[in-house]
Amino acid sequence: MRLSDVYSHSMVIASDYRIADPVKVGRLLEKRKDGLAAMGAHHVLVYRSLREVGRVLVMIGVHSREPVVDLLRSRVFFDWFDAAGVEEIPAVFAGEIVDRYELSESTADLPPGVLVSAIVSVDNTDVLIAELHSAAETFKAAGVRKVWVFRAFDDSREVLILQDIDTEENARRWISQHDAAADWMEHTGVGVYPPLFVGEFLRMVRVDDPDTGETR
Repeated sequence: MRLSDVYSHSMVIASDYRIADPVKVGRLLEKRKDGLAAMGAHHVLVYRSLREVGRVLVMIGVHSREPVVDLLRSRVFFDWFDAAGVEEIPAVFAGEIVDRYELSESTADLPPGVLVSAIVSVDNTDVLIAELHSAAETFKAAGVRKVWVFRAFDDSREVLILQDIDTEENARRWISQHDAAADWMEHTGVGVYPPLFVGEFLRMVRVDDPDTGETR
């Protein structure tokens, strides 16, 4: 399965935190598959920051909206935070996909690129999406291969924007010299929102299949 397939028809829960050993996160999640499956999760993707030692982004794909509140309140989250040695419980984003598009002609056989993740507050999600589409050619020229936009369940103005970029060099250049349609990257790290995340794919945990895990 391609990573993009996990996002395509999914609702997600995202958490961004720091841990001494990012590789440990996947092992901890593998041990908690039963709890995740019981709450409706189907896949978990783990990314490791390329800019900040120990920072990870964990993306949980869930089947439906109903169990999300229960999952956030359950011991599944807190148990692995405790086991991982997370000192401060991070803010958690929970939302559903509202837009997605691929800018490369074919990405089926390509390895995961660099993930740039931003959680921001916008005035109007529809306007944001229109601006992203209008700048598609600029994004593509910058090395952006895929874009996903998720809207939070509890706040329609809060969005999670993921960009898959072909190389780390292009990701760094895009962050510093981006199109006006990506100005929202400058507004991360405000209030409860974490700063911009730039990372590489570390591991996929298939919750629905107890015998399968993937690592790069």
